[in-house]
Amino acid sequence: MRLLNLAIANFRNICSLRIEPGGRFNLFHGLNGQGKTNLLEAIYLLGSPRSFRSSRLPDLIRHGERTSQVCGVVKSAGIQSRINIALETAGRRVDIDGKGVHRASELHGRLNAVVFSPDDTGMVRMGPETRRRYLDRAVYTSDIGYLHCWHDYQRILKQRNQLLKCADKSGLDTWTEKLAETGGEVIERRLRFIAVLDDKLRKHYATISNDGESCRISYQPDGVQSADREPIRAELLELFKRHQHSDERYGTTTAGPHRDDLTFLLDDRQLKAFGSQGQQKSFVLALKMAEMDNLHDIFGESPLLLLDDMSSELDARRNRNLMEFLVTRDIQVFVTTTERTPALLDAALHCAVFRMEDGNLTFEGK
Repeated sequence: MRLLNLAIANFRNICSLRIEPGGRFNLFHGLNGQGKTNLLEAIYLLGSPRSFRSSRLPDLIRHGERTSQVCGVVKSAGIQSRINIALETAGRRVDIDGKGVHRASELHGRLNAVVFSPDDTGMVRMGPETRRRYLDRAVYTSDIGYLHCWHDYQRILKQRNQLLKCADKSGLDTWTEKLAETGGEVIERRLRFIAVLDDKLRKHYATISNDGESCRISYQPDGVQSADREPIRAELLELFKRHQHSDERYGTTTAGPHRDDLTFLLDDRQLKAFGSQGQQKSFVLALKMAEMDNLHDIFGESPLLLLDDMSSELDARRNRNLMEFLVTRDIQVFVTTTERTPALLDAALHCAVFRMEDGNLTFEGK
């Protein structure tokens, strides 16, 4: 999977930009606030229904402009496609080879990209909502069916919460049963994804850290012990019934998949409490590499890897271990740093180097 060329207009601080990236490694360096992350965000949008940074479309449009555009030619499964994203404050339009796309499933898998940014590292220390957001995005990338059941769950959850606020509770049991049914599918797909990811995570962490530590990721839904959809549904229904009194009191559904959390473990201890900053960064990066392996297994080719602000995210040893590993893989990599990182340039053959300044890009050679 490759991005062959990219054109951007009025996207955040980027007025106009065109680039033909290198097929393997691409390094974008420059001071903070020059637009390096914005460039990665535009690439990510070509294959995703939303940004990895903001869900508000107006945030993506250059100040003073009414529209923004991101256009890329991608190659996947040996086929070239032109993806065009037009952003407006009221919504976005997606065209593939000049034909309008109206369903997320039509874009799914056209350009898979895994991003590692400082915000991702923060999810170790932040609350459950941040980790759930990561989980939902990661599962969707590899499983298009997840998006549909997740939207169904959110729709039913909203209906049940509205009913909980009403004096008349007639129909509550029906909505509770529907919520348990769709919630069972959400949990089943999450569990299946985490089981695959956990095994790959351990291997990548060992490669990046080289410290002999063992790591693990765990998803244990509240009140659920089963791994199959029908038993999960029954357990969820019982969970909702146990919480019904507090649900009615607070006017919201207080338990369920929308309240679950991920657990990150290092040597069987909570990473959040006992892991150093370097260990936390290595864990999250290994998690991203595990995502990449999973996507390769599903689609038969590696996704793009977007590494944001690597000069601050990993120390020299972990950076070197990562880059030496990436050289052995057929992956197109986009890296942003505040300086030309020696570890990357020493490890990577045919690295295209660009300087970013005030939203403008200058090619500096290979």
